[in-house]
Amino acid sequence: MEEQEAYQKDIESIRKLMERSVKFISLSGLSGILSGLYALAGAGMAYYLIEFSSSSPGYDSAEMHERGMLLNLVGIAIGILVASLITGFWLTARKSQRVGAKIWDATSKRLLINLAIPLVTGGIFILTLLTQGEAALAVPACLIFYGLALINASPNVYEEVRYLGYSEITLGLIAAWCTDYALIFWALGFGVLHILYGAMMYKKYDA
Repeated sequence: MEEQEAYQKDIESIRKLMERSVKFISLSGLSGILSGLYALAGAGMAYYLIEFSSSSPGYDSAEMHERGMLLNLVGIAIGILVASLITGFWLTARKSQRVGAKIWDATSKRLLINLAIPLVTGGIFILTLLTQGEAALAVPACLIFYGLALINASPNVYEEVRYLGYSEITLGLIAAWCTDYALIFWALGFGVLHILYGAMMYKKYDA
């Protein structure tokens, strides 16, 4: 009986060692929650900006109005991205120290590459949409390419990330048909879903 228990412990240790070699286990669920809160705050700022500017005669023309609005919204999105990256890096580094894992190794490199390919491609495509006057499709494209990035990176992280990717793509496809509600879909995809999945991961892996 004791030999069987020892054998099972050895198998479990080997399984954990193999999992660490292919999965980036230092990803923090709390960073997902905070990123979602940042996105909701950004959506609130964008809503206020849109409502305020639409009733304000401070622009010389409709074209200048639209261009200024677009730049402000892009600035909000970049601010959210920077805040999320800084928070995610800090929390991931802290968890890495706690679990005794390296934050930069072969697994994290693969994860970064798998994330970067769809994200960079999506970023270039979204910039093309904006320069071609197709700003209405920018939010759906953000959600779809972000979802593709999560699915592409999911073999190197927790399984829940894959399902988050599926959810983001689904929202993006729906948003493409409901462009008048783009801000709502933005808040749902980058805000609510991040909070829900982040809380799930925090409870399962961090608590």
